Amino acid sequence: MSDPTATTSTVSATVPMLRKIDCIMMQVADLAAAVEYYQRVFGLRVFWQRERSVGLTMPETDAEIVLHIESDIPGPVEPYYLVDDVVAAAAFYTSQGCSALVEPFDIEIGTCAVLQDPFGVRLCILDMTKGLLATE
Repeated sequence: MSDPTATTSTVSATVPMLRKIDCIMMQVADLAAAVEYYQRVFGLRVFWQRERSVGLTMPETDAEIVLHIESDIPGPVEPYYLVDDVVAAAAFYTSQGCSALVEPFDIEIGTCAVLQDPFGVRLCILDMTKGLLATE
């Protein structure tokens, strides 16, 4: 008799998995005002800062809230999922019915791409193939 609480995975080790939510990217009009607000109102702390973006941390996760003023980053608020290799993951996901909205492109820590699943949901994926972002 099988254990009804046991889970079995049909995902093989070669399928590029969404490993975790790496960050939530949030486009804002005024970066300094948004950072001050998120610190004061939500209790977030600055983890790293660049000229056009700031990473804020929450106490119970390593996922970041990234406030930015980049007009070329797709979407006003979206989760970004960490994968091992964006190029391989994007190729696999498109072969499984996703469409590429933004082909893989370089970012400071690795590569990023934006896909859409067959149900209309956007999936932003990134990898850290260039290493972690240096914090201040």
